[in-house]
Amino acid sequence: MGGYTVSELAKLSGVSIRTLHHYDEVGLLKPAAVGANGYRYYGREQLLRLQQILFHRELGFPLAEIKAVLDAPGFDRAAALRAHRKRLETEQRRYRRLIRTIDDTLAALEGDKAMDEKAIYKGFDPKKQAEYEAWFVERYGAGVQWSIDASKAAKRDWKQADFDRHQAEWRELLDDYASALGVGDPPDSERVFGVARRHQDWVAHGWGRPVSALAFRNLAKLYSEHPDFSAGFETRAKGLTEYMQAAMRAFADRELS
Repeated sequence: MGGYTVSELAKLSGVSIRTLHHYDEVGLLKPAAVGANGYRYYGREQLLRLQQILFHRELGFPLAEIKAVLDAPGFDRAAALRAHRKRLETEQRRYRRLIRTIDDTLAALEGDKAMDEKAIYKGFDPKKQAEYEAWFVERYGAGVQWSIDASKAAKRDWKQADFDRHQAEWRELLDDYASALGVGDPPDSERVFGVARRHQDWVAHGWGRPVSALAFRNLAKLYSEHPDFSAGFETRAKGLTEYMQAAMRAFADRELS
């Protein structure tokens, strides 16, 4: 049977086998055929669809929304690619500004030129980050500012590749929670606890310190209370917010207390 197997497609695209299986489970990327041996086979049409999925993921679209877009009767792949190109050109201009900022900062640090302090932050868009921080402080009190500052300090030496890797791990965690929800795994099952354990490690890496049972429970509460988090989870899979919260609480009670 012709086409790429799931392992071949994973190697070709850089998408993990587990993620491809999840895309199949949720109907986002079905194989062209399944052989008598149970192997999935993907053809050119599936490769092009996966490309669209990856473009939309890069732009921050949740899986449910990507599926709705790609399955819409009037979906035009060429028009979508032109739209992606336009967005990427905008990002390219922003990245060029960031590169210039980096070059100017390096030159200033190495003594080649003076640098206006206002130019240190050219190319960044701090608006959303500031909104989140203000919401946290308003919701949980001024004491939370210490946690915000500590998290920033933990990431001070991160390179862009570190941030990209951290975000990719977050997306995979959400995919795994959604997959477990989709197949009906209880939130306190061993499989889901495995995801929660990776989640705890991911948070600890971002915070730069261990995550206690109380902190993990509070984070679960935050996910349900902040509209951006809950909206993002629900567009990925209906009921995901409540499911993640139950899994995190159960994991904290049994494994962290």
